[in-house]
Amino acid sequence: MLLAIMRNTAMLLLAIIGFTAFTQAQTVTGTVTDSKGDPVSGISVTVKGTTKGTSTNAQGVYTLNDVAAGATLVFTGSGFTTQSVKVGTGGSYSVIMQTTTSNLNEVVVIGYGTVRKKDLTGSVVSVQSKNFNKGPINNPDQLLLGKVAGLQVINNSGQPGAATVVKIRGNNSIRSGNNPLYVIDGVPLDGRSPRPSVGVSGVGQTPDINPLNFLNPADIVSMDILKDASASAIYGSRGANGVILVTTRKGSNGPAKIEFNATYGVAGVMRRIKTLDADGYRAALKTYGAASDSGANVNAFDEIL
Repeated sequence: MLLAIMRNTAMLLLAIIGFTAFTQAQTVTGTVTDSKGDPVSGISVTVKGTTKGTSTNAQGVYTLNDVAAGATLVFTGSGFTTQSVKVGTGGSYSVIMQTTTSNLNEVVVIGYGTVRKKDLTGSVVSVQSKNFNKGPINNPDQLLLGKVAGLQVINNSGQPGAATVVKIRGNNSIRSGNNPLYVIDGVPLDGRSPRPSVGVSGVGQTPDINPLNFLNPADIVSMDILKDASASAIYGSRGANGVILVTTRKGSNGPAKIEFNATYGVAGVMRRIKTLDADGYRAALKTYGAASDSGANVNAFDEIL
């Protein structure tokens, strides 16, 4: 009986010693590398559920003291997926970090070149062709409707091709208008109307024309919106209201391709508007002392349609 009691007591002592050794705090260390085997610095290493943590040095090495066996190490870093490692009785735990699959490697066009989105410090929004609005698009401004936070696209006229009001910074302009500067494939627009001048003057005020009307929306690859002061730093006072950079399609190597887009619609005229004929128009010109016409005789309403 005495021998059995002594045997059980010895087994209990061994169990207690083993449990104490298992829960005893220890120093853990290791190396953090990327998928190519290069050391990664600045990776945060923390003990899950505690405030204890450290970060890797320039060689990717970390050291943590007083880590209990059974704890979980959490490895986090910008551009990498979070990883967890269970601590056992050993003291070395090396980890290979995997890069995240995001859009941070997309190339964004800025004033004098291109840069990866993750390396960009200014407030820039890049909208690629795959994210443009779909359907019948009359002008490039409509491609951005609802795609950029804080960007307002307002059409104040019902005239086909009339200028739209585009606001990036609201109504806080130091210039005469609030519209941004448009830069097409690196060439800034000077603000003139794209409407050709045919030397014919009419009666009344002619609305401004959208400066992007000469662009086919289907030919645009991306539109980058520069919102903050970096736009002014690059383009001077012209960029005070923000800048919209438009990149169009370019030729590429490979076999020839044909892309075809088509839309159709059905419409009717609810009320025809009475317009002046040629004699009535000439009489109006004479009454208001305006310049003479070109001698044509057309129905203005039919020509509009």
